[in-house]
Amino acid sequence: MKGLVYCFLAVLAVAACFCTGAPEPVVVQGPGLWTAKVVFTHPQQLVLRSAVDNKPIRFWYGLVTINNDTGQDVGFYPKCDLMTDTFEILPAGRGVSGTIFEQIKRRHQVRYPLLEWLERTDSKLLEGEDNAKDIAIIWPDFDGRAKGIKIFISGLSNETAAIDHPVARDEAGKPVKVFLRKTLELSYDVKGDPATRSDADIVFKGKRWIMR
Repeated sequence: MKGLVYCFLAVLAVAACFCTGAPEPVVVQGPGLWTAKVVFTHPQQLVLRSAVDNKPIRFWYGLVTINNDTGQDVGFYPKCDLMTDTFEILPAGRGVSGTIFEQIKRRHQVRYPLLEWLERTDSKLLEGEDNAKDIAIIWPDFDGRAKGIKIFISGLSNETAAIDHPVARDEAGKPVKVFLRKTLELSYDVKGDPATRSDADIVFKGKRWIMR
């Protein structure tokens, strides 16, 4: 038991060092750096019936509008993770089919007639408000015990940074480089009883830009 405790504490210590050493995004972007404008909705639920046994399957999704006002077309390689305070990490799109996206698209057809799915969006952001993208980001249901979640959306900026890994070394004994991207972090509290999942209330806590 003591060995497990020491191992756990060691992992926490490494994680703390890693987080402390992570750089912050620049306050004023220099030449060549860009960050798109983003408007987002808060997570919503969608429940579908399984085609196999008719059991309900729950998903969560958010909608983002991305506007490239940099004055030029830019590459767009988005990635999005949902992380719970129970240490579960869910990449967007895992276990999500096109049928689920079509359900979401129909639900929001009036306001978002050109809605795209994150996993199938084009790899370029065209310049100008007329070319803004409306994108659906979808996850399977997360841990019902979670009292808080964070959503990380990267690909909205070309700002990057490289830091040394706190423990990993290459063949020459030098620290392995870890490459970070400027990432939008959205934080939420999760209210409600896990037994009544459909009544779960997602409360927005705030947003910030980080290097992740």
